Amino acid sequence: MPIRRFVSALAAASLATGAVVVLAPAASAAPPSGTTSLAAVLASDGDTFDRNWGDFDILDQAVGAVLAAKPDSPVAVLADGTVPLTAFIPTDRAFQLLALDLTHRWYFSEKGVFTALAKAVGVDALEQVLLYHVVPGATIDSKTALASDNAVLTTAQGGTVKVDVLSKRFGIVQLVDKDRNDINPFLVPGKLDINKGNKQIAHAITFVLRPADL
Repeated sequence: MPIRRFVSALAAASLATGAVVVLAPAASAAPPSGTTSLAAVLASDGDTFDRNWGDFDILDQAVGAVLAAKPDSPVAVLADGTVPLTAFIPTDRAFQLLALDLTHRWYFSEKGVFTALAKAVGVDALEQVLLYHVVPGATIDSKTALASDNAVLTTAQGGTVKVDVLSKRFGIVQLVDKDRNDINPFLVPGKLDINKGNKQIAHAITFVLRPADL
């Protein structure tokens, strides 16, 4: 299914069932019109592994690996800046912690983490995890998220994520996923509204969201 049709169909189905709460900016705010894609932003630092565990190299490599194996994957929506979406993007450290949980080994390089995860879950599961981090059809900035306690978002994977605002004053927001055994991620202060002004926006998170019990 073409990416645009996939996003349109998912949004329509979600609204029909009432499963999604679409968070929109205040009516007085102009909708973002920029079309820079999140894929372009993720690759802007050179598309390589490094020693900075606070950026998104592993995520970038994971997106590339899925699209190399499955060119028609809905993950390709991240490269189409004309499609509005919000992505919650795990840092490299978040993936390092996921690899530790799944393999019971601590990997000291980003490449080691990526290789371990690819072996542990496979490309199909990796695709589902990536899609679980994407909310199609809505550009949700951090201000809107802070005003949306208990909102339930339907993701491109088909699952849901709950927004839990623990402190509006201090900007503490937790995302509740479908794995009841893991630690739910928080938004990372200082790494919010990535790609602001464009139809695709992202917020860094401290752990990887899980669509099921991994």
